[in-house]
Amino acid sequence: MQVNGIPIEATFAEAFPMRVTRLIVTGHDRTWALHAARATTGCATSVIACGCEAGIERELKARESPDGRPGFALLLFAMSGKQLAKQLQLRVGQCVLTCPSSACFSGFEEGETLPMGGSLRYFGDGFQVSKQLHGKRYWRIPVMDGEFLCEEYAHYRKDAVGGGNFLIIGRDTAGVLKACERAVEAIGKLPGVITPFPGGVVRSGSKVGSKYSSLPASTNHRYCPTLRGATDSALPRGAACVLEIVIDGVHREAVATAMRKGIQAACRGGGNLLAISAGNYGGKLGPVHLRLREICRGLAK
Repeated sequence: MQVNGIPIEATFAEAFPMRVTRLIVTGHDRTWALHAARATTGCATSVIACGCEAGIERELKARESPDGRPGFALLLFAMSGKQLAKQLQLRVGQCVLTCPSSACFSGFEEGETLPMGGSLRYFGDGFQVSKQLHGKRYWRIPVMDGEFLCEEYAHYRKDAVGGGNFLIIGRDTAGVLKACERAVEAIGKLPGVITPFPGGVVRSGSKVGSKYSSLPASTNHRYCPTLRGATDSALPRGAACVLEIVIDGVHREAVATAMRKGIQAACRGGGNLLAISAGNYGGKLGPVHLRLREICRGLAK
């Protein structure tokens, strides 16, 4: 199978179940809402070391936000509700509450609950007050620019999927980077997904395990161009660069759609690309197998 002349390898992306919550962060204007959103989703590329995977899902117009101000929808993913609760309290407490003019709301209306304003209210040192509105409780925590308004709970879903991915293999870094930029831009237009790594792109693709017992993951040596002569390389002739797009989504269909759109966009430039592949671990890591050729059915030409 080929898409725009680029071979699609007969492999699958090995993904896994996750928990996800959506937050809505607003501010006095777009600038301050964005400061809060970026801080909250910082250092959240991989659950391996960051505790969660997070990113900005989309920008909200003032008329779409709960308080009628500019804002952003954020997605935070973790392996369990307990881990998600820990990250939620840490990130909202340290990155939203601290940001001038910010407010924070649950982006899901249904699902199990995670404490949010209900835990952070204690920062108010007894001066905090609650307000019930349309069946929801909000906390008003006094801060030096007025009040931090935060919904008592955030809801989360259990059917999220993390680790959807595809590899873009090409002749040079410039060409592969351009393909990645096209892919991330296309994925960024879709609801319910994020690409949590810097610029949406990963150069340090990993495998399960390491020769060092303390490491749970290590470099995916079969896709490292400088190791071609020293390992059982999986690279086609002429490959000098491999970059990975990792996708987390609120459910499997969202991830599959994002992979499809991303691959289509990546292959649109042709030229320096040699193949599209995916990262998997022989089925040992996760039960969600997203097969590239099934996902790309209908794109082939």
